[in-house]
Amino acid sequence: MFASLALILRILLAWAAAIVVAGFVWSGIFSGMDDGPGWVFGLLAMFLVVTAIGSCITHIRRVWLIAGRLDGTTLSSRQRRQIELPMDAGPAFALVEKAIAELPRVENIESAAGSLQVRACVRRVDPYNGRPPSRWNLPARLAIRRNSVLATVTPGQGTSSVTLLFEPDAGVWADLLAVDEGSNYENAEAVSRAITRRVSEQRRDEQAAAEQTSTEKELSVAKLNLLHAQVEPHFLYNTLANAQVLTRTDPPRADQMLGHLIQYLRSSLPSVDESMSTLRVELERAQAYLEILKIRMGARLALQVDVAPALLDLPLPSMALQTLVENAIKHGLEPKPGGGTVWIIARAFDDHVTLTVADDGLGFGHSSSGTGIGLKNLRERLRLTCGERAGVAIVSNFPSGVAATITLPRDAREAIHAA
Repeated sequence: MFASLALILRILLAWAAAIVVAGFVWSGIFSGMDDGPGWVFGLLAMFLVVTAIGSCITHIRRVWLIAGRLDGTTLSSRQRRQIELPMDAGPAFALVEKAIAELPRVENIESAAGSLQVRACVRRVDPYNGRPPSRWNLPARLAIRRNSVLATVTPGQGTSSVTLLFEPDAGVWADLLAVDEGSNYENAEAVSRAITRRVSEQRRDEQAAAEQTSTEKELSVAKLNLLHAQVEPHFLYNTLANAQVLTRTDPPRADQMLGHLIQYLRSSLPSVDESMSTLRVELERAQAYLEILKIRMGARLALQVDVAPALLDLPLPSMALQTLVENAIKHGLEPKPGGGTVWIIARAFDDHVTLTVADDGLGFGHSSSGTGIGLKNLRERLRLTCGERAGVAIVSNFPSGVAATITLPRDAREAIHAA
């Protein structure tokens, strides 16, 4: 209440001073300085005082409806807001610019990204709908029609400070003789709400993106574990099937094979739950597997390895090399009466690395009992762990057999860590 009375008193005193000055001018022009300004001037002065009081009451009432309280801050025609944003200056400036552009009746927006400032004008509500007021309606003709908005973004360390100024588009006299009917307070609250809403939406989007990324990562891990679980029984089934055959045909060699199998499992099972391995580990595992098969195939199986020591730490999915070696044996060399050779070759290029398992077995011209699940799983695991550029290509080998090549990008290590 005190703030409202202080506002009315201030406006009345300002108008009283203006009327006294105008009275002296009136007397000097129309009746001389020795006489009073007359009853016409008195009526005009009373009209202006009543109009000023009515404007103050309208201003107080509207501010009460908008803010729900009356104090010096809400009743002021000039509003200032300081907002801290948890973002860099560039995104903060774009956010503030959009918030100001959303104000009703905003016009003449001037933004300078270099100085991090936005200026705009906001038209006040026009009670005459664009029609000019009567020539006798002096307060309406002298009324302020626009407010100005100035926003300044101050950059910080990962945060930004936004200073917002809302003022009448007029000089200092407007603070003494006129009120804005709460329009600047309304604009200040509207821009503050818009900025808060946009920051909240951005945080919700970031949180949703983080949750989606976490969910996708969990799904990828679960899918990798499932694919890996499908690969391990595939290898064990083939090895135990070979041992079962040897128990009937050559028990001593079957016993030797089972000994190698126990040694293989002892070194492999600790890493069964790991989806990633290295070329060094995979090469040792494949060689142990081939040693088991040599017990059965004897001279029919030969192995040639051409891998540079610098590539031994190359990351790749666990059992990836084993899958290709198993296919070479099962579909290429084992059905071939004379057996053959398995080549394991690794090559490094500018932007990728290739790992090839080739054989001189039967090749594509003969029927196969394979289901293709091993290669399908391998392709999917390569995509999930090493990116879309990783893959497997199967071609005919010359003069016979098949060559299967895994292609990995040189930045596969970074992609795997990101996954």
